Amino acid sequence: MRLLALAYVFAASSLWGCSSKESIKSHSEPTAAVLVFSKTSGFHHESIPAGIRAIQDLGQEHHFRVDTTTNAGLFTTAGLQSYQAVIFLNTTQDVLNEAQQTAFEQYISKGRGFVGVHAATDTEYNWPWYGQLVGAYFNGHPAVQTATVQVINSTHPATKGLPERWSRTDEWYNFRNLNPDLTVLATLDETTYSGGTNGPNHPIAWYHEFAGGRAFYTAGGHSIESFSEPLFRQHLLGGIQYAVGK
Repeated sequence: MRLLALAYVFAASSLWGCSSKESIKSHSEPTAAVLVFSKTSGFHHESIPAGIRAIQDLGQEHHFRVDTTTNAGLFTTAGLQSYQAVIFLNTTQDVLNEAQQTAFEQYISKGRGFVGVHAATDTEYNWPWYGQLVGAYFNGHPAVQTATVQVINSTHPATKGLPERWSRTDEWYNFRNLNPDLTVLATLDETTYSGGTNGPNHPIAWYHEFAGGRAFYTAGGHSIESFSEPLFRQHLLGGIQYAVGK
């Protein structure tokens, strides 16, 4: 009888152990996968490694897989199919050839997501589709300085929890060829710094649905320090979550 009882306890503990391991495994498995693309053909930002580390940290904390590359050869139907979103992290100038551009257009058309960080607007000036996707093109910047970001939409994941007036230091881009269909999340108060040229409605972060997919852009992220700021990481995380469809 005692042996039978011990056998029961052993079996029960074994089952509990298996159940516990399965539970831990299910909670740690990634719920999405993103590709961080950081190829540059123009200016190369020293902050790219810091940006990669920040996104990897966010992936670990929030259970999404992060792959990184500068290899444009991955932009094929097969190469992109496992990712819910692609992040252009401080890319510059021409980074994809025509075949790769077509593959990326098809990828977005299947309901996938795009995140552009800072110099993503200083990329692919001769590809009109991309200009519409990212939302604008870079049009110069003043020196790095502190300015006030005005959050005008606090319900989106990328701005939820941010202060209404958010003072931070970065390289503040001016823009041209703004897509009129963007939903602006935050603007830059040009009275709080020098060198702004977009006027009282100077967008600095936005999102939109485009060509069947989703796109988010933030102009922040020039400096190494940006990617260690808790609020900027929170902002970036929300944009990624939107892009992957969470």
